[in-house]
Amino acid sequence: MPRGRPVPRALPLLLCALYVLLTGCGAPAAPRDTAERDVRQAVAAWSRVPPGRLAGIPLEDWSYEVTSVHRDGARATARAELRYRLAGYDTAPAGSERELTLDGRGGRWRVTADRPAPGALPQLWDQGAVTVARGARSLVLGGEGQSPETLSGIAAEADRAVPAAGAAWPRPWAGRVVVLVPGTLEGMAGLLGRPAETYRGLGAVTTGQVGTGPAPADRVVVNPQAYPELSGQGRRIVLTHEVTHVATRAATTAGTPQWLSEGFADWAAYRGTPTTPAQGASTLARAVRRGEVPAELPGPEAFAFGGDPEAAARAYEGAWLACRLIAEKWGEAGLVRLYETAGREPLPNALADALGTDTDTLTRTWQESLRDELG
Repeated sequence: MPRGRPVPRALPLLLCALYVLLTGCGAPAAPRDTAERDVRQAVAAWSRVPPGRLAGIPLEDWSYEVTSVHRDGARATARAELRYRLAGYDTAPAGSERELTLDGRGGRWRVTADRPAPGALPQLWDQGAVTVARGARSLVLGGEGQSPETLSGIAAEADRAVPAAGAAWPRPWAGRVVVLVPGTLEGMAGLLGRPAETYRGLGAVTTGQVGTGPAPADRVVVNPQAYPELSGQGRRIVLTHEVTHVATRAATTAGTPQWLSEGFADWAAYRGTPTTPAQGASTLARAVRRGEVPAELPGPEAFAFGGDPEAAARAYEGAWLACRLIAEKWGEAGLVRLYETAGREPLPNALADALGTDTDTLTRTWQESLRDELG
């Protein structure tokens, strides 16, 4: 039987070098799909309950859904969608995109950091410790440095705003509100994703998606710099305005004219108060007395944050007086019908269906009322 040819001594060395290039030195690495599975399982185990530092916040349905994993040796980065609800307040989940860092040394993956994903907005607790105040109809979450006394006062004011908004909007809604009070103006801007100057001077704003479907998780965000400077009446008006946005959210769509949305919220806030048009619309009154009566109802650009404050004041005041006029001439039920209809149909159709009028007639009537009440 012929003897086999001897194997060249260089071949085993060549094969070993190739193996090292492909797998790295030492023991073979775990297959990528196995490592990704282990990372996902580690995130799932870690996120079964909210962190202990959030124990005072009534969280439910807390979960992280991993959307991608990037592994680099014993370190991994996972992108995940955080979903949660505030028990008793949110009828649909809130959430944000997160970036998790994991350490796999020792043969077990552990989450070592959790932060907003690049480009995603932070949660209030990303900015520091959160203090909780509960009202009968409100939940107030305060950022770093907010005192329990301050938050309790805001909860009491929100409790008064909820029934005021409900009286103006006699349609089903949650009848409760979540208020966020960041520690600083910069913290507020961070939560909303815009420069701090955008919100300087504003008492509060409301977040939430417009449209039909499950009610979104709205939040009223209080400006910690401007809100304390308001009078008691000013605080009531600001919070009632913002809570009205929460109440009307399900009926508000991208098609709802902004003058109607903002004007209705101001109408609800001033409703039942002794505030006269001259008192509540002082900026517009000065313009009317100069002969500068608006040529048309305010357009959406007039309400833009960060623009000319005088122009914005005239827009809000004019919108309020337009809704006030509609409530007086066509009745409060007519104003509510118009709001509902304008979210589904173009404004001319909504005016015809809800009030039996048209845009030109409404505009002329509004202009006449401005001259009469502010001139």
